[in-house]
Amino acid sequence: MNETLRVSKQRKWTESEAHSSWQIFKIMAEFVDGFETLNKIGPCISIFGSARTKPGSRYYELAVQTAHRLSEEGFGIITGGGPGIMEAANKGAQMAGGRSVGLNIELPFEQKSNPYIDSDKSMHFDYFFVRKVMFTKYAQAFVMFPGGFGTMDEMFEVATLIQTHKIERTPMVLVGKDYWSGLLAWIRTSMLEAENNIKAEDLDLFVLFDTVEEVASYMVSYYAKNPLKPNF
Repeated sequence: MNETLRVSKQRKWTESEAHSSWQIFKIMAEFVDGFETLNKIGPCISIFGSARTKPGSRYYELAVQTAHRLSEEGFGIITGGGPGIMEAANKGAQMAGGRSVGLNIELPFEQKSNPYIDSDKSMHFDYFFVRKVMFTKYAQAFVMFPGGFGTMDEMFEVATLIQTHKIERTPMVLVGKDYWSGLLAWIRTSMLEAENNIKAEDLDLFVLFDTVEEVASYMVSYYAKNPLKPNF
């Protein structure tokens, strides 16, 4: 290798290492800010779903109503802080006078803070993995509305954490039988029956509902028998 080229590559590598070292402090700061803010909020439910769902649509309005009802039961609502289902859930929480938390992420498209987040509970993250910790550590349940890759990522990450006992057994509610039934059928027939990649009891991680009252009743019944506490 040409000596000048070798020195140039070595310099770039060294500069990259230095950047990575400083990056650790930025990551630590995001964790500290998140823990200090969310530790004060109390029992919450994380609601996931598409950023592309429009106001007035079926699932947008259902998310508003669901968050409103859960807030009436005393749960704070945590979302990704953006538009779509996230906006709907924050809106429902705020309408009910509940705690409305937004964990926003810096993205080149789609994501901007919605106007229904409490001013002292709006957070911004650069790192998806830090944000996911906040979603999971302080949530007493997870409600998944129809969404895309991001929603699927969040859903399966939570399922994996529960399956591997990295977090406590926590309610995972899928809202919208029309949307989720095909995926659950594939999990059963392909993951379980055809390939034996999961256990039969893993299917019990999910419950599937269509209405606000089903979701609310399930949460109230579950926590009448189980303690409310952070997941880890």
